[in-house]
Amino acid sequence: MRESQLEPLRVLWVDDDAELTGGLVDYLAGEGYAVDCVHDLAAAARALEQASYDLVLVDLDLPDGSGFSLIRDTPRERAREFVVITGHGSVRTAVEALRHQVFDYLMKPVELAELCNLLARVGHARSVAAAGGGADPASGGGTSGTAAPAGTHASELLPGASAGMRQVQQLLSRAAGTDITVLLQGESGTGKEIAANCLHQLSNRRGGPFVAFNCGAVSPSLIASELFGHEKGSFTGALRTHKGIFERAEGGTLFLDEITEMPVDLQSSLLRVLETGTVTRVGGDRELPVNVRIVAATNREPMQYVEEGRFRLDLYYRLQVFPVALPPLRERPEDIDLLAAYFLAHFDSRPNSGTAEARSFSPAALECLRRHDWPGNVRELRNVVERACLLGGAKIEPEHLLLPERAVTTSAVSPDAPDAAAAAAKPGGGSLLRDAEQELILQTLNACGGNKTRAAAQLGISLKTLYNKLKRFESRDAGGAKDAGAAGAS
Repeated sequence: MRESQLEPLRVLWVDDDAELTGGLVDYLAGEGYAVDCVHDLAAAARALEQASYDLVLVDLDLPDGSGFSLIRDTPRERAREFVVITGHGSVRTAVEALRHQVFDYLMKPVELAELCNLLARVGHARSVAAAGGGADPASGGGTSGTAAPAGTHASELLPGASAGMRQVQQLLSRAAGTDITVLLQGESGTGKEIAANCLHQLSNRRGGPFVAFNCGAVSPSLIASELFGHEKGSFTGALRTHKGIFERAEGGTLFLDEITEMPVDLQSSLLRVLETGTVTRVGGDRELPVNVRIVAATNREPMQYVEEGRFRLDLYYRLQVFPVALPPLRERPEDIDLLAAYFLAHFDSRPNSGTAEARSFSPAALECLRRHDWPGNVRELRNVVERACLLGGAKIEPEHLLLPERAVTTSAVSPDAPDAAAAAAKPGGGSLLRDAEQELILQTLNACGGNKTRAAAQLGISLKTLYNKLKRFESRDAGGAKDAGAAGAS
């Protein structure tokens, strides 16, 4: 059923700011919306007893109490969706309100374009529900509780059993049923993109695209074109019309990684897109509507960037509606075994995994993993497990991990440690690690056909480092041959 075939969208606006509501209510009524306006909680309760509404716009600061109580006490059959209205001074309060799975929020002074975009999204969600569409990937919000596929839990998409990760999983599950903007914060390698994709998969938009964009990895001269697109002939080299990532993410989720690295002069343009739901391509003059859910991420402290004048305060407030902090791996050591097993099973399941039987970690190898401090977080652990799969067989031992000798040496004192790990702890035992490193590098170089640039990229080291290691291998091999010759002569 199309929206035009439904009754007009019924809206209850609860706000004591008559100057704000007066003109906007009249405008919305002229646009075909059925809008009732009251100025306190008591009048709102009476209105909700007499009728049901598709949307309730509620200010948090009312003469007879907080808008929180209305959100908490109103049965959902009387109010399909809630939207919070707040001033800049109440951002933290708004964040708490949004944790109750409201549809979205508006900041005062309310912009007409942003309000109309919000009402259109609510109307679209209603029309999808009326047509029996349920979890429409492009709904731009929706009724809470319908987002996740049956049987899916955040822990399946974002593994972790520690208290910190359980909190992250719960927050993502709560946010998934809404269309609010989420800001993920955490050190590099903590899994921010995985968390964003988890949020997408649990949401009503899971049938739409998930588009990731690193704001710090694109040249400042090209980032506007990548974000918003460009028209043919808008600049030298623009040989055709190009859709930006907002258009490519239509109906889905747009993940803006390293958001604090975005050039300051583009931040106002991004803010306008978030407020109006429209983009204007570079060189164009048309506003194009876009329907995307924004998830942003940073490994920085945004307020420090704000204080330094490198990030707009109003954009920060618009992005941090629902903040989620991902803990570093060193603060959740109880997750190391679980994650290591998860990655091992993942690499085992790939074609040509290198072994016919399922791999496992030896007790000494697991102890090495537990003792490492993981400066690169979950990403580093994933890389270590993948490397160990290349170097080891069915049983992963400490020497296959190529971790710093301190972790291997310390763990090798365990009475359960096998001979290989104990040997690494003895004088000269570090040669096991050096041999494994040499084998890995030479195998990678051979797989790249001798191309050192490609090999260095695959190994995650600089070309200079690769050359230095190869020279060291040559010297070691030459020294070994010399020692062997001397031993034979004696």
